[in-house]
Amino acid sequence: MVAKSVHADVTLLLDMDGVIREVTLSPAMATESVDGWLGRRWSDIAGDESVRRIMDDARRSGISAFRQVNQTFPSGVEIPIEFTTMLLGDRTGMIAVGKNMQAVSELHSRLIAAQQSMERDYWRLRELETRYRLVFDAAADAVMIVTAGDFRIVEANRAAINAIGGDRGNNDNDLAGNDFLAQVAAADRDAVCDMLARVRERGSALSVLVHFGRHGRAWTLRGSMMSADRRQVFLLHFTPVATAPVVEEADDDTMLRGLIDRVPDGFVAMDSTGVIHHVNQAFLDLVQVGSKPAAIGCSLGRWLGRPGADLSSLLTLLRRFNAVRLFQTTIRGELGTETDIEISAVDGDEDNYIAVLIRNVSRRLDGAADSDPLHHALGPISRQLGRTSLRKLVKDAVSIVEQHYVKEALLRSRGNRTATAELLGLSRQSLYAKLNRYGFDDKGADPAVLDDADGAPDDAED
Repeated sequence: MVAKSVHADVTLLLDMDGVIREVTLSPAMATESVDGWLGRRWSDIAGDESVRRIMDDARRSGISAFRQVNQTFPSGVEIPIEFTTMLLGDRTGMIAVGKNMQAVSELHSRLIAAQQSMERDYWRLRELETRYRLVFDAAADAVMIVTAGDFRIVEANRAAINAIGGDRGNNDNDLAGNDFLAQVAAADRDAVCDMLARVRERGSALSVLVHFGRHGRAWTLRGSMMSADRRQVFLLHFTPVATAPVVEEADDDTMLRGLIDRVPDGFVAMDSTGVIHHVNQAFLDLVQVGSKPAAIGCSLGRWLGRPGADLSSLLTLLRRFNAVRLFQTTIRGELGTETDIEISAVDGDEDNYIAVLIRNVSRRLDGAADSDPLHHALGPISRQLGRTSLRKLVKDAVSIVEQHYVKEALLRSRGNRTATAELLGLSRQSLYAKLNRYGFDDKGADPAVLDDADGAPDDAED
């Protein structure tokens, strides 16, 4: 009898051919009847290729590495068991010792299920965060989050930023870290502090009237407590007072913005680096962007024909002349459209902003191309700027212009080659070479157009 390991759940005594001679089960598995295994090959019972590799390793090196086998018992239960096989000293057989890995397998399955659940919860949290961000940014009322300890601004939506000082780009964290009370009119700060103190103590308080922002507009302020990042913060909600008097400057700003939004040409207000601070609807239509916040804070060069190059040229001209007129380029929309445009821009003094007017001239250019064949022929050349070398652009342009004027001269002289050569200032030999090059010879052109007035054969004229 071979001594069995006290830690083994299954012990198999095998001969050198892998036939089972004896089976011992641990008390935990004593309910399984394995008498039918005796006299059968282990590989036939397990039905697992790993069994053959375990026995081959034992025959070759005396002991095999641990391998997991899904062992099927006569009752039909399949249990994962980790086996190692050792060769007996007299090489009369082998002993296979197995450890029940069912508990480990169940733990592994539970771990995978927990990881999948955590991943689902993570993506659900991301989805909730995205929804919160969209609602927070799209809210028409001004909303702000302020720390309860030192009244520092944690976050503010677009409406709150505009209420404080107008356009500041597309970054909602422009106000992060600023002192909230510094944005409130000095006469109202005590009332705001009292209201926030009541909110901290009771959880709610009556709203107060405050004058807020650069123009000192009147707002109704109410607050509530909430937790964020393990700290207490105030959620402040500002509602404009419709009947409150508004300074004349604010009225002028509102009227001006309304007029700019209705301008049929695209309008952009940007800083000296090309970052957009305000746009109108016509510009959004050109670049195929759905909302102003999606464009504000981006660089204008993102949509111009040659990214970086066109904006750099425009800014260079503005620094030199302070104004630019009829700057021609193209603008690319987010959905893949490309539109021919003209840009007029002026460098403003106030806030160092640059006003840019963008006009869609694609219809004008299309009409010019229809009436001017040369302009139509040169159109593809202009669109290759930035994609092809200057040398090739010039060569192709010269070829198109030369071909156009040779054809025009032929039409004016009604096919008389002598008159055509005189119109172009060419010798007849040079004219014949160009006719052959551009396919205007007798075989490739209309016979009514090409005709020798003097009736002389081509060889005699050459």
